[in-house]
Amino acid sequence: AIAGVDGDPDLVHMEIQDPSGGYRYITCQIQNCSDKTMRVQFAGGTDRDSLTVQDDYIFLQTTLGNQTKYYVSYRRSGFVQMRLPKYALPKDLQIISTDENQVFVAVQEWYQTDTYNLYQSDPQGIYYSILLENVRSTKQPEENVLIDILEVRGVKGVFLANQKIDGKVTTLITYNKGRDWDFLNPPDLDMNGKPTNCKPPDCYLHLHLRWADNPYVSGTVHTKDTAPGLIMGAGNLGSQLVEYKEEMYITSDCGNTWRQVFEEEHHILYLDHGGVIVAIKDTSIPLKILKFSIDEGQTWSTHNFTSTSVFVDGLLSEPGDETLVMTVFGHISYRSDWELVKVDFRPSFTRECTDDDYESWELTNLQGDRCIMGQQRSFRKRKISSWCIKGRSFTSALTSKVCECVNSDFLCDYGFERSAPLKSESSKCFADFWFNTEEPPEDCVLGQAYTSSTGYRKVVSNVCEGGVDLQQNLAQHMCPLMAPKGLQISIREESLDVKPGEDITFIVRQEQGDLLNTKYQVDLGDGFKAIYVNLTMTGEPIRHRYENPGIYRVSVKAENVAGHDEAVVFIQVNSPLRALNLEVVPVVGRNQEVNLTAIILPKNSNLTVFYWWIGNSLQPLLTLDNFLVTKFAETGHVRVTVQASCGSSMLQDSKVVQVFDHFHVLPLKFTKHLDMYNPDIPEWREDVGRVVTRLLAKETNISEETLLTVVKPGLPTTAELHVLLPPNQPKQKRSVTSDKRIATIKQALNSHNISFFLKGGYWVLVTLADSSSDSQRVGGGSGYWAIVVLFVICLVVVAAFILYKFKRQ
Repeated sequence: AIAGVDGDPDLVHMEIQDPSGGYRYITCQIQNCSDKTMRVQFAGGTDRDSLTVQDDYIFLQTTLGNQTKYYVSYRRSGFVQMRLPKYALPKDLQIISTDENQVFVAVQEWYQTDTYNLYQSDPQGIYYSILLENVRSTKQPEENVLIDILEVRGVKGVFLANQKIDGKVTTLITYNKGRDWDFLNPPDLDMNGKPTNCKPPDCYLHLHLRWADNPYVSGTVHTKDTAPGLIMGAGNLGSQLVEYKEEMYITSDCGNTWRQVFEEEHHILYLDHGGVIVAIKDTSIPLKILKFSIDEGQTWSTHNFTSTSVFVDGLLSEPGDETLVMTVFGHISYRSDWELVKVDFRPSFTRECTDDDYESWELTNLQGDRCIMGQQRSFRKRKISSWCIKGRSFTSALTSKVCECVNSDFLCDYGFERSAPLKSESSKCFADFWFNTEEPPEDCVLGQAYTSSTGYRKVVSNVCEGGVDLQQNLAQHMCPLMAPKGLQISIREESLDVKPGEDITFIVRQEQGDLLNTKYQVDLGDGFKAIYVNLTMTGEPIRHRYENPGIYRVSVKAENVAGHDEAVVFIQVNSPLRALNLEVVPVVGRNQEVNLTAIILPKNSNLTVFYWWIGNSLQPLLTLDNFLVTKFAETGHVRVTVQASCGSSMLQDSKVVQVFDHFHVLPLKFTKHLDMYNPDIPEWREDVGRVVTRLLAKETNISEETLLTVVKPGLPTTAELHVLLPPNQPKQKRSVTSDKRIATIKQALNSHNISFFLKGGYWVLVTLADSSSDSQRVGGGSGYWAIVVLFVICLVVVAAFILYKFKRQ
């Protein structure tokens, strides 16, 4: 994506995507732009669509974790991090203006939702001081953000802004680049000559500062470079801005006095350096009449620009500020093509203006001060009574006179702030609590000198001389050798989980401290160690590859004679999880411990986290072990789900467990031939279990639904036959039917009637492991451990416990 064009028309600035998925800022000559001729201008990766080239500045941003940093290059020099107040913590930053060697930015801070704070920079665009808080913002459907601040064209240093506090929006104006702000004075009379009864401080004029969606209409406020002091906009009188009220107001003295000209919003076009103002009503109905004024809106004439009413889509003027020819374009109906109507005002004027047709006006702020931005400026404008064309040779500037400096020519330096809400109420700057006035600046280089701040700096482009100097008595200091501080090591690919053999790019950054005289000891954790110089200055990445799975501690230690700092990051090198199986006994006793075991492949995955969901619970149990011992308090069917998470891979398995108060367990054994073909995987064990269950049910005429054969992991191959109570069987005590089923099963097994064909000519015989007794399961589980309680079928229970452990091969 091409981001902008330099002063060199052949040099192209581009944001490209590198193989890792990140974005880089590069430049190349447009005649020969190839991989070999591209130059990387910023060492690290950048955020997508963040590259902005504007006047003398280039901006970009980088995001690591949840923290975004903004960088600026002044006059194509190296990139430096933009310094906002320490705890601004921006969520978003928008460039407002970059003219006159200064940057205006609007910053949405961590606590703001629909407002931004306005900041002003030093000439290099590095250090920022706050000008105005809580400027209203609006998010468009395309995710574009519109901020209610407008630079008034024609008079440098004048801005309009809408401030939103406690849901109340008010319009403010500044004449000195945001150093001081004031409300707009309301007119005494409305357009009909009646009193407005709008008196400060309860009532002011407020303007809508929206940009028009249509590029061929003026929006709600209109200014022009060749018409200084002329501002026309839509708004209302009152204690705050009202969205549905869009009366039109005009000022010809740069905001000192205002007049109402229309009761509804109009599109505006300035012709002949503002000598002719054209207005067409902003409406959805067709029109054929426009209004125009040649006396700065004092009076208005009407003109039928077409005989057939048209829906107006936009207004255009011919090139040149002196033009008196305009075009109205629109359509007669919604299905018709565009209609273009040219309107020429030249026949209305019989002559060009002479010097006698002009008068001067002097720029003042709302307090009546004539010295603004360090000078007295006067402009000339056509007299109301003169009916003449200003023409091509007209210039508005008349005279300027440099003033002596006063307090209002200085604003607060970086790290300082005034306490008054509108800043015009106070001129004293206080150091913010986080700013240490005695510390050298962060970019201080050993051997160079720096000047400690008095808390004030002159407003950029202010030309005052002599008088008050709030920067006097500045002390010069030599930059000391500064210890490294804010050392960071990160991975360009962002993920700390990588695969064996995967390329990794480490980026080392240092926020503060000396760079030239600092050594950097790098230890990548797998035996690779190196010492670098100028590592963070050059921004050269460190590329590496881990061949074997494991956890590696990567550290960088920056050290000079003034001190040291260290950054550490842990890298997990894992092969992706390939398989997960949940091992659990399908039938368990109520309130008895059961072991849930998750088997994963590969088995040596580092720091695998297991999430266990029991039943319908939305709150999982987390373990680093692959097993969980639990109990089930209620009988019935319970679904158990486990997720294994290792780095960026995650697998899931789920099983249903039947919980009973009573059931029988008969231990089974197989002939040794089965062990030869036992792969010890869950699917094989399930198939063998189903075969045995089906054979037993067929041989004994017992319902297959009440039989469940569970083949255990490990060797020798053994199994347990679970004999469940029929669905309608009473659970309180054993029944004669149950005893008969057990006897029938034993008889079938002891008679060697249960067998199945394996392979290679082998038959597998299934028999009882212990035919002298049967058992009732009251607890246990799958995995490594299980507990079986054996008792004789009689009124006396024998409390004999047998422990057994299965080792997986």
